Amino acid sequence: MQFSKKSAGFTLIELMIVVVIVGILAGIALPSYRNYVRQGKVQEATSNLSAMRIKLEQYYQDNRKFGGYVDASCNLVDATAAPIITSSKYFTYACTSDDTQVPPLYTVTANGSAGQDMGGYVYTINQSNAKTSTVPPGSSVNCWITKRGDSC
Repeated sequence: MQFSKKSAGFTLIELMIVVVIVGILAGIALPSYRNYVRQGKVQEATSNLSAMRIKLEQYYQDNRKFGGYVDASCNLVDATAAPIITSSKYFTYACTSDDTQVPPLYTVTANGSAGQDMGGYVYTINQSNAKTSTVPPGSSVNCWITKRGDSC
């Protein structure tokens, strides 16, 4: 009577099937994860722009002008005014204002940092609370995200 000994390992076919399944799951999960991370980065820009808009409006209420509060790089000019956010990890900000127009105009822009995988993302807000966005082709984060599930 002969007893056959069973192998305690995996066959090459079984191992290859597992590798293929893991590859398929990674191919689906990785782009979804990257999109989720980008949404979090976009929230930084939109919340900072909204905060800047409020501070500009408050400054206008006190001084009847937008100019003199911040320069073109959104750096604080008026030392007596409330500070304004000018930089962040994922975006840089630019400010423009024109007090000669009636009503006075301003625009605040957030430009994505290429080194943080946000190159090509541009978000703006103006005195009328008009919000615009420009994103790279194929991006699914294409507008202002204010909170989970809400968009422009």
